Amino acid sequence: MSTQLPQQSDAEAEVESDAEGEPSKGDIRREEKRQRAADKEAERQAEEAEKPAAGENTRELLVFRFDPEVEGKQEPRFDEFHVPFEKGMTVLDALIYARDHYDSSLTFRHSCRQAVCGSDAMFVNGQQRLACKTQISDLSNPVRIEPLPHADVRKDLVVDMQHFYDQMDAVEPYFDADELPDDELAEQRQSRENREKVKMSTRCIWCGACMSSCNIAASDNEYLGPAAINKAYRFAMDEREGEDRMQERLEIIEQEHGVWRCQTQFSCTEVCPKDIPLTEHIQELKREAVKNNLKFW
Repeated sequence: MSTQLPQQSDAEAEVESDAEGEPSKGDIRREEKRQRAADKEAERQAEEAEKPAAGENTRELLVFRFDPEVEGKQEPRFDEFHVPFEKGMTVLDALIYARDHYDSSLTFRHSCRQAVCGSDAMFVNGQQRLACKTQISDLSNPVRIEPLPHADVRKDLVVDMQHFYDQMDAVEPYFDADELPDDELAEQRQSRENREKVKMSTRCIWCGACMSSCNIAASDNEYLGPAAINKAYRFAMDEREGEDRMQERLEIIEQEHGVWRCQTQFSCTEVCPKDIPLTEHIQELKREAVKNNLKFW
């Protein structure tokens, strides 16, 4: 009578075969699986530890969200983020933290982060501001962040700036002298007094905050707007351009949708991040237009 021995499983045979040597392939696979699970749990705990709880050392952001290309996000809404507050933190710093730690789809423009490029103009706590220049400590909590009003929203805090650029281009924003020096290497000299006169107008960074704050621009899509008129001022008042070119510029800005549409509300001057006296420049161009049209005979 033959006796049948119990069969070993493949795993048992594998362990037995390697009992006196290196770990079996099965042991190695199981250990790798346990390690991956442990690493994943450690990563999850690290992420949870980085998320600050609402409290005295955090600031609450209410951020406008809208994405026309994603189903379920086509209705405008506000998302809430709590970010850790640090001294010197700007609105842009807070948005970057929220994007990097909470929602990578949060969309906004920024570049230089030094109030030079003008790309991060937003509507913060009810006023047009540069996000990179605005200190969180100067704002009431929660901080409400929206895209610039009176502009089409592309996604979240990004608006379509094409109309603004078209209005700037309409005033021909470039230097064009009537006469050039005989020597091609000679400079186009400008007096100190004239430079001081146009100095503030040269600070425009094309952020669009003034245009967004202007009620006239909101109701009249053809109005040149304060930024474009300020750019026209910068060149019209430059003594190097000559009478003929200034005459051409005055004809551009005194059209129906030019300087005469301004109602002197000073809203553009109030929100300008570079402190340009936009309203004053518009009024001075009005005076120049009147003098240009006076005829004595």
